[in-house]
This record gives sequence, C-alpha cells and structure tokens, in this order.
Amino acid sequence: MDNRNTVIAIALSLAILLGWETFFAPKAPPPSEAPVTAPAAPPATPGTADVAAPVAAPAGAPTAADTAAPAVAEKRVRVMTREAHGSVSLTGGRFDDITLVSYRETLDPKSPEIVLLSPANTPKPYHAEWGWISADSSVALPGPGTTWTQTSPEAVLTETAPLVLTWDNGQGLVFTRTVRADKEYLFTVEQTVRNTGDKAVTLYPYALVARLDMHQSKDLGFMHEGPLGVFDRTLKEISYKDLKKKGLETIESSGGWIGFTDKYWLAAVSFDPAMKITGSYKYNDAGGRDRFQTDLRGEPVTAQPGETQAVTGYLFAGAKELQLLDEYSTNPGIPRFDLAIDFGWYYFLTKPFFLALRWLHGVLGNFGLAIIALSTLIRLLMFPIANKQFKTMNAMKRLQPEMKRLQEKYAGGDRTKMNQELMELYKREKANPLAGCLPIIIQIPVFYALYKVLSVTIEMRHAPFYGWIHDLSAKDPTTVLNLFGLLPFTPPDILSIVSIGAWPLIMGVTMYLQQKLSPQPADPMQAKIMMLMPIVITFVLAPYAAGLVIYWAWSNTLGILQQWILLKRTEAAEAKTAT
Repeated sequence: MDNRNTVIAIALSLAILLGWETFFAPKAPPPSEAPVTAPAAPPATPGTADVAAPVAAPAGAPTAADTAAPAVAEKRVRVMTREAHGSVSLTGGRFDDITLVSYRETLDPKSPEIVLLSPANTPKPYHAEWGWISADSSVALPGPGTTWTQTSPEAVLTETAPLVLTWDNGQGLVFTRTVRADKEYLFTVEQTVRNTGDKAVTLYPYALVARLDMHQSKDLGFMHEGPLGVFDRTLKEISYKDLKKKGLETIESSGGWIGFTDKYWLAAVSFDPAMKITGSYKYNDAGGRDRFQTDLRGEPVTAQPGETQAVTGYLFAGAKELQLLDEYSTNPGIPRFDLAIDFGWYYFLTKPFFLALRWLHGVLGNFGLAIIALSTLIRLLMFPIANKQFKTMNAMKRLQPEMKRLQEKYAGGDRTKMNQELMELYKREKANPLAGCLPIIIQIPVFYALYKVLSVTIEMRHAPFYGWIHDLSAKDPTTVLNLFGLLPFTPPDILSIVSIGAWPLIMGVTMYLQQKLSPQPADPMQAKIMMLMPIVITFVLAPYAAGLVIYWAWSNTLGILQQWILLKRTEAAEAKTAT
C-alpha cells in the first residue's frame, strides 16, 4: 500500500507541476505599442548613469533618454551576411536593426524574417551599443548622439568587408571603431583611441544591450527569458520583474558576458575573456515604459600622448544554436556560452539528450524519428530496472492478503509491532515495497530533461514529423471538437482546455492500456485513482509540444510490449514452479 501511495503521489505531483504551468501560471502582458517618448535625462551623479560608473560620475554615458528616436534622419550602413540582414546606425554607431535570414515568423517560408534588434522609433526598441566613459567630465567622448564618419562611404558590412567608423573629439583624441562580422551571428568590435594631445587620458570601455518592455514567450515552458550573463563562469539570471523591483545589480568578474535571452534568440556582449569587468543589470522608467539594460564596463585604459590603445569586444545577435554557442565558447573564448540555453536543473541530462537527438537526427533525417529512437534506447537501458519493478509488484500483490491480516490484527493497537512484522514479511518473501518506485523516480528527470530539450532548443522549432505534425515544438494542431479537421470550423479559444489533439489521445489510450497490463492494487479506491491518471495526464499534456507527446505515447507503447513480455515470463515461471 505504501508503494502504491508513493506512485500516486509522484504521478499527481507531476500532473500538478505541469498543470499549474499550463492553466494558472501568469503570462506576461503584451508589449505596449505606444510610441517612445524621451523623458528628461537623470542627473549625472554616481549610480545614475546607465553604465557602471568609475569612482566619479562618467562623462558621455548613455541615459534613459537615449532610447528615444533621434531628432534628425539617421544615416545607416547596411549589414548583409549569410545569416543576418539589417543596418548599423551612424548616429551613435548602434546595432539596432538585425533580422535573422534562416528563421521565419511562421512555417510559411515566405513569411518575414525574425526581427531581433529594432531601432528606437519602432514598437519594440532593442539595441546594442559600444563606447567609452571617463571620470573626467571635461573629456569629450562619443555618445549615443554622436555622428560617426564611415571611412568607405559606399561600403556594406559583410563577412569579408569590415565597417570602419571614426570620430575626432577636437581635443586631441581620435576614436576608431572597426566592426567585423562572421558568417553566423558574431560581430567583433575593436575600439581604438589615438591620443594626439599633450596629456594622458584614462578611459573605460563599455558595451550594453537595452530594450523596452518585458518580453516573454506565451508558449508553455519552464524557462528563463530576460536578463542573464556569466561571470567567473557562473550563470547569473534575473527576471524582468525582479530587476524592476531592484533597479540595479552589479557584479565584478574576470571575463564574462551579459545580455538578454528570449526563448530562441539572444543578444549579448562580451569583452576579451581575460579582461576584468563590471557587469550591471539596470531598470528605469522611460516615458512610462519599462527600460531594461545589461552592460559591461571594462578595466581602465590609459593612452599617453602619441599612443593608441585598443579594446576588443564581441556582440552576439542571433539564434541560440547549441553547436554555434559551443564554438564561440572555444573561439573567441566567450565563457560557458552554452548556458544561454536554459537546460534547467538537469543540465547533465538535458545537454547529452540534445546531443543524442542531434546525432540521431543526422542518421534518421527527422527529429520525430530521433525522438522515437531515443525513447527506445532509454526503455532498453531501463529494462532491467523495469523487470525488477514488475517482479516486486507481483510479489507485493501476493502479499496483500497477509498484509491486510496484519493490519486488521493490530488495528488501533501496537503499530510498531505491526511494522516490525511487515518488515519480517518483506524480508522473508524477498519483497521490497520501495523498489517499484525506482523506475518512476528515474523517469521524472528523464521526462523533464527531454521536455526542456523540446521546449528550449531552436533546432526543434518548426521541425516537422509525419502526417499533420509540422512543428514538433508546438502543440498538436488537431482537435477532437471538430473531429480532427473533418468538420469545417475552428473551436474558440475558450474551449482550449477540452481541445484535445490526436496525439494526446493516442498517448492517453496507450497509457491506459499499459496500466491495465500492470499488476493492479488490491485497494479498489487506489485502482480507480490509477485508472484516472491517463485521463488527467492527457488533459495536462494536450497543450504541450507535440514532440513530447509523441515521446510519451511511444514510450507507453514500448511499455505495453515490455509488460506483455514480463507477464509471459512470470506466467511461465509460475507454471514451471507449479509442476
């Protein structure tokens, strides 16, 4: 009985965990479409600048007002690489217009490219920026309003042609910014300052990513979306809501990166991995809209008269493809860049599962088949444990009459004595009441890890299966309410809770059949509860990724086959013993 209660508790806990996220977890409100207005810039006092300041207030640091659209028409330099389109503004030298070539808004290959970074005068401003700050307010520095000069006016930023910008402050400092793009999503930004004056100048390089409004996916999922970074090889995440409450959080580190993550996309900045940095997460009100910023300030650079100093940094603006993030971790050395993908608590399982799925996809040519193959491998690995569980459950079933007799004998009496006799009974019959829970306990992290893989890895986005499944990362598009498309109407959203697709129904039926083949509990009430579990799980998982439901349905099918084999073995062994 204790064993069965534990099984029920684990199953109900899983159902509640997923059900809460499905039906009750708060969803982020849609971003405001109101135009951005420019609030008054805060006073330049320590702690109010948008870049982590040195001891004194910096000069030239960007402020909340810099999110507003520029007063004059901007000149732009086109960005045309294999994986990124867009432009860089010569006003401030901002990266604020990037779309992703290989990713579309919908399954339609003609739908618009995914927009990642957007200028200030668009509904969803989102940009990255580089520059210098100084403790000496008399030093003129390039800022968000500075108009840079393009050394080659007709040039376009490509994988083979860098963008070179210059600006002279009129005080003996000449600033140059050289931007190089690779074939994927990494931009290398080299900032140089040449001192032609007669005094040494000390400057601090900075890089930032800023956006307006909270941006969180409406999809179901336990994942972090928002500000994040890695400092001293440790991941630091903070939610939009927490940052809004705190206002400011800073971290000292040797090397690291910082930025914003969405479900599939990332914009992040980093300096040379060996540089000591100060990272900051910031929030302020920008004309009634939430403004969030992540930034890095590098260690000071001193340019003596006649000297030129240079600092190299990196901007990643693209899709969170694991193989690519791992490559960037090696070269140029952005530390633990794969942590931009929220692999969750079971990182040690989730990442290997994804690597296995990717390899199987390469062999089989379809991620759905890869999921089925991985499910089969997991079942085979767990077969010895399942075999032991089946034997234990059968042994416990044979002991039910004796256990009931002991419970009646000591009803209202000495429970310690009853437990002692129960333990002797288990020992004598070689039955372990906890052994039946082990496969379920193991399956929970396995299930969660695979769920994370399907939910957060972009490789699953728009990955097709066979039949009506065109996106394994989305819910089954069919519904029983219109007989899976046979009736010409689309059920309203208000009926989504009962809008069960074909694959969730297949999963529920296979789960029911698997339970029918399992040894049934002696307690009629427990037996009824266990028979209700397939119905509960079907409703809970119906809105989840089709790939996850297919995994569970196939796993149940393998479980049915496994139970049938074990049942035949047990019957054969009992028949042999009887003769």
